[in-house]
Amino acid sequence: MSRLWYKQPAAVWEEALPLGNGRMGAMIFGDPVNEQIQVNEDSMWYGGPVDRINPDTKEYLPKIRELILKGEIRKAERLMKMAMSGCPDSAHPYQTLGNIHFLFENIGEVSSYERSLDLERAVYKSSFTADGISYSRELFISAPDDVMVMRLTADQKNAITFQALLRREKFFDGIKKCGNNGICLYGNLGKGGFDFAMQLSAFPVGGRVCVIGEHLLVEEADEVLLVFCSGTTYRMKNVEAEIDVKVKEAAEKSYEELLTAHVEDYKKLFDRVEFSLGDLSAYDALPTDERIGRAVGGSVDVGLSKMYFDFGRYLLISCSREGTLPATLQGIWNKDMLPPWDSKYTININTQMNYWPAENCNLTECHMPLFEQIKNMVKKGRETAERMYGCRGFMCHHNTDIWGDTVTQDHWIPGSYWVMGAAWLCTHQWTHFEYTKDMEFLKEHFPIMREAALFFLDYMIEDDGYLKTCPSVSPENTFILPSGERGSNTAGVTMDNQILRDLFTQCIKAAELLDVEDELNEQIKAARERLVPTQIGEKGNILEWPVDYEEAEPGHRHISHLYGLHPSEQITMDGTPELAKAARVTLERRLSHGGGHTGWSRAWIMNHYAKLWDGEAAYYNFEQLMAKSTLPNLFDNHPPFQIDGNFGAAAAIAEMLVQSTSERIVLLPALPDAWKEGSMRGLCVKGGAELDIAWKDGKLMRALLRAKQDICTRVRLGEQVKEVALKAGQEQEISFS
Repeated sequence: MSRLWYKQPAAVWEEALPLGNGRMGAMIFGDPVNEQIQVNEDSMWYGGPVDRINPDTKEYLPKIRELILKGEIRKAERLMKMAMSGCPDSAHPYQTLGNIHFLFENIGEVSSYERSLDLERAVYKSSFTADGISYSRELFISAPDDVMVMRLTADQKNAITFQALLRREKFFDGIKKCGNNGICLYGNLGKGGFDFAMQLSAFPVGGRVCVIGEHLLVEEADEVLLVFCSGTTYRMKNVEAEIDVKVKEAAEKSYEELLTAHVEDYKKLFDRVEFSLGDLSAYDALPTDERIGRAVGGSVDVGLSKMYFDFGRYLLISCSREGTLPATLQGIWNKDMLPPWDSKYTININTQMNYWPAENCNLTECHMPLFEQIKNMVKKGRETAERMYGCRGFMCHHNTDIWGDTVTQDHWIPGSYWVMGAAWLCTHQWTHFEYTKDMEFLKEHFPIMREAALFFLDYMIEDDGYLKTCPSVSPENTFILPSGERGSNTAGVTMDNQILRDLFTQCIKAAELLDVEDELNEQIKAARERLVPTQIGEKGNILEWPVDYEEAEPGHRHISHLYGLHPSEQITMDGTPELAKAARVTLERRLSHGGGHTGWSRAWIMNHYAKLWDGEAAYYNFEQLMAKSTLPNLFDNHPPFQIDGNFGAAAAIAEMLVQSTSERIVLLPALPDAWKEGSMRGLCVKGGAELDIAWKDGKLMRALLRAKQDICTRVRLGEQVKEVALKAGQEQEISFS
């Protein structure tokens, strides 16, 4: 069984355990007497949409570009803060919904305590003994029934008595009764914002239930079913009435019916992939926090690789389902009214990293909320492109939100004035097509990809014979000019060129598949040929900027100039060995200066080393992730908590075992010695197929390719290569001598 478990309740939020159904989330503390469940709903964004476009950008853009090209970076950046920042400079935050508080009565000294999160069933459970009575509490959040369900049991009658309260600091309008067995907290999210509500109702077996004031009271029950639901007017016209219906409909079913529907729905996604590393029972017998504590002390057990991989898939299923909003910086689990970085969609790496495991880990449906978000951004992105820059197409800077905001966020020189957000997001549309070969999806999203490309045909400037973005920034880094002056914004940084090379190439390939031949396609082809190529500097590293500047922070957390290595395929071991060698030098320089000090950055480094076919380096960085950037509940620690590291590292584990492009599949490219034997079933590869592999003592024992679409590819193991062609529905064992 793949599970997290502990011998004591959570003392702080970072020890609580997460549940989610994509739309709603919860963090369970597990206290036997004073239980707390912190709850979220994905549309709890404060306020309403705001027109933040700076009316002066277009006027001052030529002057800003002139200063940058003259090398007067400080003057350019001073003007950028005033002329290119949003008005106001910041969009609204994603907020917590609130808390459910329980006070359980008549519970004496507790013994035999245990709480756990079953990753295979998405069910939380706590159990303990007090005064000779054995208590059990089980929770899950159901996607089919769209409610959170909690069952309280005891092995003696009349043993369950508690009071329950709903709380949201002071930012709500009121609390009311829902019949004689429920309470509802309701309010509004500020000017132009959504109405919201959450309801908790109790259905006891035996005993009594009533509402006194704002308290839900259950006395002397044998067993209690609690049903919780929440929502906003983002989806619901009459939110209080609609969540009440959901609660009542769920309560008409038995607990077993609710649980069965939930588990069956969840396992349809989770069970597609299975990762095994042999007998891990000795590790699984240890509490999860003890295992993490050992990792901090330098002893990372091999079972943590499987647990972290399974936990990453669990989190993606739990916070990004079809019909929900995408995963934020914290997935869906946010405890604050004003969270770090507003818990928005930060799209200069973090949101993209959230979705790295979606396709290769066979969770393509979980990718869909991101595509809906991209569509949601197009209208505002067009307005931003035209009104700020005088360009066609659509664009976005480094943040967006529930309303598809595309304007600069903050006035932060190393990060705010980055124009590549929409371009990078649109590469995910092509990635989804490469894995699924879904032509209807491509037809729908191809126009959006082209609009993102169109913006840059207008935005780029000619300089030294190339087309360059300007202003251009390598998130979120700073260079040092020969004069000693520091700056971040220039023209044509490496990451911009790499992202555009991907986007332009993908638009061209999509046009070929869709039989589109027009002037725009020819312009995209011509522009691609005039992008600055990825360059190697005097130190043997990949240049981050067009000039080999010194870095103000050589160990910076962002490694943007290696986008071409991962998530892109522009730098590969078997295709561009010189660039791959330079990428390794780049990583070594970053790490030698303290790089990888944030969880998500360490996860990115894992993926980089996987792509360099270096299993030992990739695994070492996993060990460092566990030792330095993992919280007791296995959440990734920036610090503070950010979920992207969980997803990035899960994706990296898959990349260590299988890599694919549209032309070839590589088996066991970065298998570490620590994974002496194991198997992985159900990973997806580009071209439309699934792969099962098994290995022992570093040698491939079995590889089975199952085609979901017609596929013609090369399969590589070390230096051996085999040609494989399968029709949809066929499978083939692939053997090597």
